[in-house]
Amino acid sequence: MKLAVFIILDQFADWEGAYLSTQLNQSKDWQVAYASNQDQVSSIGGLQVKPQYQLTTIPEKVDLLVLIGGNSWQLENEKFKMLLKQRLLDGQPVAAICGAVDFMAKNGLLNTYRHTGNSLALWTDFSEYHNQQQFLETQVVNDRNLVTANGTATIEFARKVLKLVHFSESVDQELDLYQLGFYQYVEKYGNPFA
Repeated sequence: MKLAVFIILDQFADWEGAYLSTQLNQSKDWQVAYASNQDQVSSIGGLQVKPQYQLTTIPEKVDLLVLIGGNSWQLENEKFKMLLKQRLLDGQPVAAICGAVDFMAKNGLLNTYRHTGNSLALWTDFSEYHNQQQFLETQVVNDRNLVTANGTATIEFARKVLKLVHFSESVDQELDLYQLGFYQYVEKYGNPFA
């Protein structure tokens, strides 16, 4: 079984990983787990989560590492930074959305990738970030083993990440239900309940 680990810090944006974690967790081929720097965290929406792992105890064998945005990505953690750097160098799938992309920029982890984020203007003081020319003003960017997204791109983020890990040939149809809404979905694909 493949393992996806979602990094959630206190005041994480619970909606940003919902479509992705739901698709993965409903698959017989994937297991979803959570990691943080605390024993329990709260989402911006008040959801209380007890992660299975600490940032320092994430298993070595992880098939997908997902960094969920929120209000606490001012994180200073050299070991976690090195884990991300090594995963990127090894070509292992990494995905980051919203404030988590800011963390990656601040730590120089986007310097060899095309990427996006909430706003390039937020990164002007990041001395380790040297790749403004490859910042794309678009919702989501997939470059090799990395997917980045701004905080308003939750469905498209899920779509790109699922395609990155070759999740299912029907990813577009499955997520179009949420992207299009039920009645436009029915026009395009037919009524799943009929």
